[in-house]
Amino acid sequence: MSERTEELSNKPFVARLSNVYLSILALFCFKLFVKISLNLLTYFYIVRGNRKEAARISAEFYDYGQKHGSWADRSPLHDAASQGRLLALKTLISQGHSVNALTIDHVTPLHEACVGDHVACARALIDAGANVNAFTIDGVTPLFNACAAGSVACTEILLENGAKPQSFECRPSPIHEATSKGHYGCVEALVSWGADVDVDIPHLGTALYTACVCQELECARRLLREGASVQKGKSLDSPLHAAAEKDFTAVVKLLLDFGADINGRNAEFQRPVDVAPPSSLSEGFLLTYEDLNPTLLVTPRRLDQLCRLGIRSCVGRDRLRLLSHLPLPNRLRNYLQFQ
Repeated sequence: MSERTEELSNKPFVARLSNVYLSILALFCFKLFVKISLNLLTYFYIVRGNRKEAARISAEFYDYGQKHGSWADRSPLHDAASQGRLLALKTLISQGHSVNALTIDHVTPLHEACVGDHVACARALIDAGANVNAFTIDGVTPLFNACAAGSVACTEILLENGAKPQSFECRPSPIHEATSKGHYGCVEALVSWGADVDVDIPHLGTALYTACVCQELECARRLLREGASVQKGKSLDSPLHAAAEKDFTAVVKLLLDFGADINGRNAEFQRPVDVAPPSSLSEGFLLTYEDLNPTLLVTPRRLDQLCRLGIRSCVGRDRLRLLSHLPLPNRLRNYLQFQ
């Protein structure tokens, strides 16, 4: 046995293992450097107008058709979509680049176009066959990105081309995302294409509950007009509990107009007035609104409120959107639609 072999055999196992990991890390860094350099070179050719050479480099060094999997593998199509460069995008598509190219996180060019609110790019990708229901490893769809960006146009294009308006329970919800950021136009588009306004995400509750937590008055109003349950929130917490706790008096008034139960109890057996901040506007309003007679279990409501709620209940949630088409006087139609 040579001295070199003997020296290696005498080294601790941990030291030898660390050398292996260092070699792997060095190889990974070298590969990453090469791929970043190629991406920069491709981008340089696109900027200079030499798209043919850019396509050749991409085709030679990136194997997107076979689902190449390095996280550095952002194609020129991803870059063009994220920056809204429609001409470059169409050129790359015509040269054969896959519109469903994936990064290791399963992000597609359509994801990039939607998150950037690049409507023309999104349309071009869809026309070329992009999967409108593709989802990343986190469950994010292009529709979710469009709602996050507040892009009503992208939202409608996706829905018109087969995007599912409602995600599975374990994936991020487009209607919750749009609601949390106050994008009521996206909320209306989702509902008009069949999204359930009362969909309940365990850690978020309903979209209406989210609107109350995030203090988005207009989204709360649109959801209620579309028939969202005024009592359904998160577990035993009602939307009114959330609005009162946030001292969001405008939504507290709105919820009561839509029939919220002022005496509802949460898991701690507290009413909305009990969770409102002490001496807050919401607490004062709730105390004024409720009947101070302790012998009554239900706060009496105005007759016009009861009539409106009764008519809307008879119409049914799925047909509320048809109220605007009924041959009724404008005043009566506005009354039924809370306008």
